Amino acid sequence: MKPFFRADQVGSLLRPPELLAAREAFAAGTLPAEALRAIEDEAIRAVVALQQDLGLRAVTDGEFRRQNWWVDFIARVPGVEIRDGDGNDAFVNDGAVPWTYVPKNVLTTRPIRHAGAVTVADFAVVRDAAGPGACPKITLPSPTRMHFHGGRLNVSEHAYPDMEAFFADVAAYWRAEIAALEAAGARYIQIDDPLLTYFLSDRLRASLARQGDDPELLLPCYVRLFNDCVRDRRADTTVAVHICRGNSRSSWISEGSYDRIADAVYPHLDADSFFLEYDDERSGGFEPLARIPEGKRVVLGLVTTKHGRLEDPDDLVRRIDEAARFVPHDDLAISPQCGFASVVEGNVITPDDQARKLALVVAVADRVWGTA
Repeated sequence: MKPFFRADQVGSLLRPPELLAAREAFAAGTLPAEALRAIEDEAIRAVVALQQDLGLRAVTDGEFRRQNWWVDFIARVPGVEIRDGDGNDAFVNDGAVPWTYVPKNVLTTRPIRHAGAVTVADFAVVRDAAGPGACPKITLPSPTRMHFHGGRLNVSEHAYPDMEAFFADVAAYWRAEIAALEAAGARYIQIDDPLLTYFLSDRLRASLARQGDDPELLLPCYVRLFNDCVRDRRADTTVAVHICRGNSRSSWISEGSYDRIADAVYPHLDADSFFLEYDDERSGGFEPLARIPEGKRVVLGLVTTKHGRLEDPDDLVRRIDEAARFVPHDDLAISPQCGFASVVEGNVITPDDQARKLALVVAVADRVWGTA
């Protein structure tokens, strides 16, 4: 059976202080790469044990080897350069966090070819650390991250005079990575695609228009790109998609109901499970879930990672029942709305808060479905 869990998580977890110190030492040139990896391995084994102790069955490496959720992967795609982005696309927050994050741009300078697996060695560590009854989950950034910020302007016309060839090569790269992960035993692969919610934002749509893209044409193009990336997966592999509104140091980039993208995305995206953000008023109501096709699973991101205040379990149960008006109860699950540390600095939340929120997710799943 394809992996599916009533209590789940998005993937990234707060880095422990010793790991942050090791990363700083490595950046300063005082810690060799092999020593950093050994410290990472130890931290990953510990965080896998923590997840299992809390009752989670889907466990991740916390993205402990990453600077942020996407850069480390995409920077290793041959022919890609990472550049500073456009300040018009900066993240925002409620004013409580002195933090500004501007998404970086991806420049494609030559044809894209998969020259070797990027994530298999990392997956192997969490796979081997996971004990009986646990399912190791690996997260991949969305292929849309290769295009959204900059579009045609950031893709070499010499390498790709035809943008359809560019999208075909991007999809082939992701297919090769997924196949390599499956060969290593991965059966639960999550693709993080917050850029789909950028189409909710008039500000970000205006950025697309400035670079010469039509949002109404680009959104279905991205859906096709996602589908091309996952089309060859094994029948027993779960591909989940996580669609949030951005997450960086308790900040976000987009807001609004999923209604604006539901018709273009939900019936057409070839994902087995949808991780959707529903932690506050920025998320809108559950009505767009009516467009989720029969048989697809929805993991409701009801527990926020943006702050440490713990949600009321009775309220979470009530909200699950509300969502069940649009998606069958048996096809629902619960999780935090996003990772706790999409960037290495992490959200403005403590490790104890993180543990309590993950334990709450498990407790509510046990209460609602009788199992996590």
